[in-house]
Order: sequence, then structure tokens, then C-alpha cells
Amino acid sequence: MVVEVKVPSVGESVTEALLAQWFKGDGDTVKKDEPLFVIETDKVTLEVVSEAEGILSIRVEEGETVAIGAVVGSIDTAGVSKPAEPPPAPKTPEIKEAPPQAAAPEKPPEPVSEPSAPAAPEPVSPQPVSATRPLLGSDVLAPSVRRLIVEKSLDPSQISGTGPGGRITKGDVVLFLESTQAPTAAPVPAPSAAAVQKPAGTPPQPSVETPKAGEEGITRKPMSPIRQRIASHLLNAKQNTAMLTTFNDVDMTRVLALRAQFKDSFMKKYGISLGMMSFFIKACVEALKEFPEANAFIDEKDIVYHHYYHIGVAIGSQKGLVVPVIRHADRLNFAELEQAIVDYVDKIKENRLELSDLEGGTFTISNGGVFGSLLSTPILNMPQSAILGMHRIEKRPIAIEDQTVIRPMMYLALSYDHRIIDGREAVTFLKRIKECIENPERIMMEI
Repeated sequence: MVVEVKVPSVGESVTEALLAQWFKGDGDTVKKDEPLFVIETDKVTLEVVSEAEGILSIRVEEGETVAIGAVVGSIDTAGVSKPAEPPPAPKTPEIKEAPPQAAAPEKPPEPVSEPSAPAAPEPVSPQPVSATRPLLGSDVLAPSVRRLIVEKSLDPSQISGTGPGGRITKGDVVLFLESTQAPTAAPVPAPSAAAVQKPAGTPPQPSVETPKAGEEGITRKPMSPIRQRIASHLLNAKQNTAMLTTFNDVDMTRVLALRAQFKDSFMKKYGISLGMMSFFIKACVEALKEFPEANAFIDEKDIVYHHYYHIGVAIGSQKGLVVPVIRHADRLNFAELEQAIVDYVDKIKENRLELSDLEGGTFTISNGGVFGSLLSTPILNMPQSAILGMHRIEKRPIAIEDQTVIRPMMYLALSYDHRIIDGREAVTFLKRIKECIENPERIMMEI
């Protein structure tokens, strides 16, 4: 029986995808539910698993753009039963009848050690073996990745994998080459026999152009569908909104004290750490209730107000920034909010994020502080009318009751669409968030 391997549907608006990487090679044996390949669309990256056990036949090489529902390979399930047939258990008793004959050949075993001596020259081949070893940990390198490693005479153990489960991708190899390549010297690796064996039909992949003497090298790499989508989305926001940003700073003393006080009991009761994002989500929900324009968007000549609070949380990934949505955030307690964030982070790492996880947001929060940002102006996540930017916490001297004290402070930035939100509302909205964070008792702690 032959089972077709197809590109799955990830949403009604997505019609094609990039087959980014095969985890198995043509002719390899695959198991049911084992990861087969990764596809990238303009919105999500998704890992596709095998629906059956058998021998894989690849029809579409990685790097090609295919339509949703297209057949990219097949699995021959009949080939799996063959290895199970050769159990020579019944033949073992026949060997017992020949022990007397086995006694005579006991002398020849000694000469067998002599032929082992000429076998010593074989260690000449370890070089290609070390370069082509297909395993790194428990993950199998994709054929194209293995081929590139062989061509460049690289050691896989020195390359950090950013693919699913820590697998090495072609991008990881290219980045490794860029970081180790000398700007003046152009190494000429001796081609090995293994390097000559290239799978037929493999599409050309982005590579480092080796510079000539005295020239500077460059790397040309096509933008991924997700990166193209991000670029188009952000450019659209800049060109089609009257975006403006207002700033404020917030004293994080009370929030940090609450986290320290209830850290252990929170973890014991809910099994998850108490982070800062849940405080800001709660504070934003309170502010959105008072200023509904920040929870609305413009549709031609109408303003569409939402009577629910679907908060998008921007999360950075290897592929780019994605904004999964926490639905009905106003109905969730602190533990449920923190758990939702952790679940999304895991889905992004494992390429399990679905298109539905990114749709329907009414307001977005972006935390550049996790990367060390002191201050920034976040870009609107259209069609939303406002986005909050968080930043790093930094101890600074501030004046309180005519006294100079050192407090852990954070700059906040609210970017908003000036067509729907006036400056007064934007400033008051951000001030309301500041009040909730500096006095977290206003937002009920559920411990």
C-alpha cells in the first residue's frame, strides 16, 4: 500500500507553502508520527509528521514552493514487513548438528588474525566519515545539510542547531561558515568521494560566495515567506496609519516585591512561575475597558469596537516575530495567563503554532526588555489601533516627596493610530497602566 505525503492546510487564507527541510532522505524508513518535513507559510512554520510507517519516496525537494494539498512524497507501507520475515530461529537447531565438523576448523581461526593486519590501511577513510556522520545527538541531518557539511569539511558537533528539536538546518551551516570564514584566505577543501555523491534533483541553496584575493565576500539568501509577510505587514502599518508614540516610566518596586513574596506559593499551587507579563496584561485590560478606542479599529469609514479582550503577545523566534493571541484575557487569572504564554513559546519552538493562534487580536504587548532594550517605538499590529512596548528594568534615581531614591524603573511606550485615538486619551491610557503596575492591588491577585 502506498500512502501519499501531502502539504496540509494551515488556514483558508494560505494557498502555498515553502518546503523548508526534509528530516528524512529518499528511501529512508520512517515511523508513524515521526517528523517528516517542515513547511513555512507567510504566517507560520509547521512540522509535518508521517501518517504511516514504511519506505519514504521524495517527489519534491526542499527549497521549493508548493501548493497546499500538493503531494510531495509517498510512503510504501509494504516494505516494512520484509525486515520482520528473516527470523532464522528455526535454523539455529541445524547448526547444532555440525559441532564435530566445527572442531576441525578450530586451527584456521588463527590465520584469520593474519588477514586482519592488511586491513589496517583502511583507517585512511576516517576523514570523510567524521565529516559525514549523520547523527548529532539523536537527530538525523537532512540530506542537503549533510551534503553541505561534507562539501565544507565541517564538524557537525561544532554547529549549533536551531531547527526543531535542536536539528541543524542549512541556515545554521551558512551562519557557521560566515562566523568562521577568514576574510582574506579562501580555503580549498580537498573533495572527498562522499562529497561527489550528490542527490539528483537537489535545488540550489543559499551559499557563501567565496571571495577572490583582495575582494570582500557576501552571502545572498532569499527572504523566507514569514519574513516577507512581516516586512509587508510593518510597511503597511507605517504607510496606512497616522501612528504616534507616547512615553512614560513606571516604578516596578511593588510588582517585584509581590513576585518575590508569592513566588514559591504561586509555583506550588499552579506549577508555573509568576512572570511580569501577566501583570501588564491585567493592567492593559483595565485600561482598555476605560478607553475602548484602544480596543477598536477602523474599517473604511467605520470604527469597529470590540466587547472582548484578545491580547496578542509578541514573541521572538528564529524565523521572526510572531504574535499569538490570548483570547478573553479578562476572564483568565494570573496562572492561566502565564500558562498560555508558556504554551505558545513551546508551540513556536516545536513548530506547532497554528494560524488560528495568530488571528483575532484586539491589542498587542511587545516586551523588548527581554533583549535589553531601554526604549523603543513599537509599530502597530494592524488593524489594531494601539500597541504597548515594555522595556528593561533599570535602577535609576527618582524624586519621591522631595527625596532622591533609587528605584527599579521601566520605560513604557504606547504607539497608537492618531486617526482614532487622540493624544489626551493615549496619554491617559498609558497613565492608567502605570497606576495599575505601581499599585498592583488594584488588579486582584489570585494566589
